[in-house]
Amino acid sequence: MIIVTGAAGFIGSCLIQRLNQDNFNYIIAVDDFSDEQKNKNLDGKKIQERVDREHFFEWLDANYQEVEFCFHIGARTDTTEFNIDIFNKLNLNYSKKIWKKCHDYQIPLVYASSAATYGLGEFGYDDNESLIPQLKPLNPYGESKNDFDIWALKQEEQPFFWAGLKFFNVYGPNEFHKGRMASVIWHTVNQIKNTGEMKLFRSHNDDYKDGEQMRDFIYVKDVVEVCIYLMHHRRNSGIYNLGSGTARTFLDLVKNTFKALDVPENISFIDTPEDIRDKYQYFTEANMSKLQSIGYDKNFTTLEEGVNDYVQNYLVAEKYY
Repeated sequence: MIIVTGAAGFIGSCLIQRLNQDNFNYIIAVDDFSDEQKNKNLDGKKIQERVDREHFFEWLDANYQEVEFCFHIGARTDTTEFNIDIFNKLNLNYSKKIWKKCHDYQIPLVYASSAATYGLGEFGYDDNESLIPQLKPLNPYGESKNDFDIWALKQEEQPFFWAGLKFFNVYGPNEFHKGRMASVIWHTVNQIKNTGEMKLFRSHNDDYKDGEQMRDFIYVKDVVEVCIYLMHHRRNSGIYNLGSGTARTFLDLVKNTFKALDVPENISFIDTPEDIRDKYQYFTEANMSKLQSIGYDKNFTTLEEGVNDYVQNYLVAEKYY
C-alpha cells in the first residue's frame, strides 16, 4: 500500500501513473477532491481508495500496518497567496503531522520541498543542509517550505528513511486545472491558440534582457522517476535538489513551444505584474551532484525533448498522463 498526498494534483497524479506502470496499484490517494477539473487527473488510474485530506490521519491510524511508503506531494503551491495561516495549516503543520506519523509507524517518507526556498539565490543553489536555515525565500509559499525543511532537520525522531525534494520549475501533463500557476508552456499553447502570439514577462533587472530570465525547467516525468528511485533506495536520508541541473531562458522555452506546434514564432513582452515583481527569481539552477552521489544515474530530459513530448502528446491531444 502506497500513500500519495496531493494525489489529484499535477505531480501527484503523474506519480500515480508511474507507479501503476510498475504494477503498484494499491494506491491510497489523499487530497481535497472537491475540484472536478483536478479530479480528471485520476481518470483511468488504478487506485485502491480515495481519502479526503481532512480524514487522512484517522484513516492512517486505522490502516498504518498495511502502508509500505508515503509520498507527501500535497501542498498549497500558490506563490501569489499571502495568507500565512493557509500555509501554516497545509504546508507546515500538516507536514509535521505526517512526519510524526511516519516516524511512529516506521513508514518511509518522501516529501515535496521547493526551489522557492532559495529566494534570490544569495547562497547559491546547493542542497547543502547546513545552509538551509540561512535561506531567504521571497514569498510565504517558499517560507513555508523552508520552515518545514528546517524543522525536519532538527528532529531527533525521524522516519527510518526520509527525503525532501526541492522541486525546481516542473512542467508537463496534468496541469489543466492550475490556471495562473500552470507552467509557461501551458500558457504559451493557450495564448497561441487564442491570439497567435505569446507575451512573456519583461525583465525588470538590468542584468537580464527581456525573455532571458533563466530557470531550471524539469520535466515531470523525470521528477517521478526520482521518486520511484528513492522508494526503492531507502538510504541516505536528507534534502535533495530536483531539477535538470541546467538553467535555460524563457525564450528557449517558448521558442521550443512554437516549434513543437509548428507555428511561426510571435513573441512580445509585457510588464511583470506588480504583485510578484519584487518576488521574482531571475535565475535558478539546481546543483544535482548530491542526488547523483547516492547512485541516481539516469539522464534528465532535455528542454527540447520535454517540450516536444508535452506539447504534441498531451496539450495538443488534450490528453492526461
